Amino acid sequence: MLMMSIIGLVLSLGLALLLTPQVKKFAFKVGAIDVPNARKVHTRVMPRLGGLGIYLAFIIALFLVLPFVYPDLSLRDTNFIKAFVVGGSMIVLIGALDDRFELSAKVKLLGQIMAACVVVFGFDISVDFVNIPFQDNFKYLESWISIPLTIFWIVGVTNAINLIDGLDGLAAGVSAIAIGTILVMSLLMGNMMIALLCMVLLGAIIGFLFFNFHPAKIFMGDSGSLFLGFCLAMLSLLGFKQVAIVSFMTPLIIIGVPLSDTFFAIIRRWVHKKPIFAPDKGHLHHCLRQLGFSHRQSVLIIYSIAAFFGVLAVIQSSAAFYDANWVTFVVICIMMFFMQIGAEVIGLVGLTKKPLLSLLSRLKLKPHTERGPK
Repeated sequence: MLMMSIIGLVLSLGLALLLTPQVKKFAFKVGAIDVPNARKVHTRVMPRLGGLGIYLAFIIALFLVLPFVYPDLSLRDTNFIKAFVVGGSMIVLIGALDDRFELSAKVKLLGQIMAACVVVFGFDISVDFVNIPFQDNFKYLESWISIPLTIFWIVGVTNAINLIDGLDGLAAGVSAIAIGTILVMSLLMGNMMIALLCMVLLGAIIGFLFFNFHPAKIFMGDSGSLFLGFCLAMLSLLGFKQVAIVSFMTPLIIIGVPLSDTFFAIIRRWVHKKPIFAPDKGHLHHCLRQLGFSHRQSVLIIYSIAAFFGVLAVIQSSAAFYDANWVTFVVICIMMFFMQIGAEVIGLVGLTKKPLLSLLSRLKLKPHTERGPK
């Protein structure tokens, strides 16, 4: 199956290179365009719907390789792939309609919930256990907990990727790094079905990035950011549900960049008494631009942060093989420390909201102030 996964990656990459220019023409033809405004960094009209190129490349390549790997798939794997394709198709449709007609937030949210419900109720996919770090046994969840938890996870991660889609190549690159992390973990665990999905999806994203990295020729739009968010939600959590070595923290670390940006956005708006869903220019990529970094530099910095989270996730997950729960504790502490320091340095919450930096500054100055004059 590994060889077919590699072939799937090459196929999807080639298809993305061929299909994305056609999607660009289609976007202009149907009026799915992005007009510059005060919140956006681009200065010219850009075609959206780029996510349609990613989706088509992924779907076509997947169906081309599936007949060759189907005999090796279990019933559970087959069911998961069906849920992945059907739910992903619904999400792409919602995103494409938004790219063209700019749907309201409520309509998009309702569509995402419907897609999540199809996954959960239509294909019986849900989180039925969780391995909480520092405890020896798995805690099996009752359906009244697992079902809403799964729906919340899918909808939450889907929107988290959408929120970071603010610079050329940003959402696609961060998603590719997260998917690459899941690919490494799936290979280490021997989960070849997840490896297959990751490789085919990774090829489609890389092919699309040829047209989306700065300076972009096409935006992925909501059809792309929502689809990639949905894929990450499924792969980062549900794909490993049958593997009894993944702790509850691992999927959170894998998508640490979009989740932390979303978390700090909520805190920022709460602190400044603004509606939680109100758009602003305080996201990670906005702050980096305000600090003087170029468009490309800002994207590469965020790529580096995403890769850092990916390495932490692999370390934490690998430690679970040996029941080294202290590694999970160390990883969480390192992650939280750097997240808070980074947020304060670049002003994710606000330029004056820097409690940890202020504390470190006071601790550094304390020995000097205690000496006093002799």
